[in-house]
Amino acid sequence: MGEAPITTLVRYQVDPSGVATVTLDDPATRNALGDALLDQLLDRLEQARADDAVRVVILASADDRVFSSGGNLKAFTDDSPLIEKYTALDRFPRLFRLLGGLGKPIICAANGDMLAGAFGLALACDLIIARDGVRFGCPEINVGVFPFMISALIYRSVPRAKANELMMTGRLISAAEAAGLHIVNAVVPAEGFGAEVDRWAGLVASRSPLLMRMGKNALDATRDLPLGAALDHLRGQLALACGTEDIREGVAAFREKREPRWSGR
Repeated sequence: MGEAPITTLVRYQVDPSGVATVTLDDPATRNALGDALLDQLLDRLEQARADDAVRVVILASADDRVFSSGGNLKAFTDDSPLIEKYTALDRFPRLFRLLGGLGKPIICAANGDMLAGAFGLALACDLIIARDGVRFGCPEINVGVFPFMISALIYRSVPRAKANELMMTGRLISAAEAAGLHIVNAVVPAEGFGAEVDRWAGLVASRSPLLMRMGKNALDATRDLPLGAALDHLRGQLALACGTEDIREGVAAFREKREPRWSGR
């Protein structure tokens, strides 16, 4: 007998403008971040990173109520040895590091509640467009779990007092409150949500993919460096950027009042 076919839990498609859409689609678990889904998500993101035609990635969900229910609680309480749990949990830091180092902008299309690990997933993206009515938060403490992994992302994105409140009370916040905390870039009514996400993706995709990659890599490399070390690194990256054809084309297009034609060199 042959092996059972692998169920597709993460869909992937690329449009002609270079927008790759990575969609979580596991309705049986409400897109719980279990091992199988995380493995497929990692594979699809690696595929987007390797594809020169991809200029921007949209992270989306097929569930319009809950983007993802977060980490798989069953895995936290099963009887597998602790060393196996520790090994399996490597998927989360790998995922967050990959999102930071993808070299291409990632837009989180938050069309459903971003809970627990999914909240961290959103914060690891570069831009977040939220549908009006969705909620954000880490309710793990309500069931005796602490949001260990995503706390590193929360502390880098949310003011300290509010970050502690979210993690220690489990309270969820609205998209509007998230916007007030500068966690999300825009809150959009449901009827215009898809079109607004596409507009943001098209805007980002129209920029130089080379300079965007260099810029995102520079942000990722300097995020946690002391100021002096960060400036030294950024000085070198700016010097490299000045040697590209795209920077010359961008300046020429600005002066000539025309749209730039990026070569990626």
